Amino acid sequence: MRCTGTKFKDIAIAMGVKGVESMTQEEYRRAAVDAVKQLSVDVGIPADLKEIVKAEDVDFLSQSAMDDACRPGNPKDPTFEDIRNLYLSLM
Repeated sequence: MRCTGTKFKDIAIAMGVKGVESMTQEEYRRAAVDAVKQLSVDVGIPADLKEIVKAEDVDFLSQSAMDDACRPGNPKDPTFEDIRNLYLSLM
């Protein structure tokens, strides 16, 4: 979190959080995260994959993530098993 600069402050402001200018860095970071979580609830985004992904879909989803053109741009190049385990941890 140390390398985020004021990005979380900008997010908190964009999300309509009041009093951001008088908050500490830790406070506006938490406020930004809380505001995004609340937006997810408000628009009905599931908190985990239990409701929308079946166990038999995990291999297909993992391979799709491996094949995605954006994957090589990640800081860590994940293996198929890394991605599969991530999906399973969210179920």
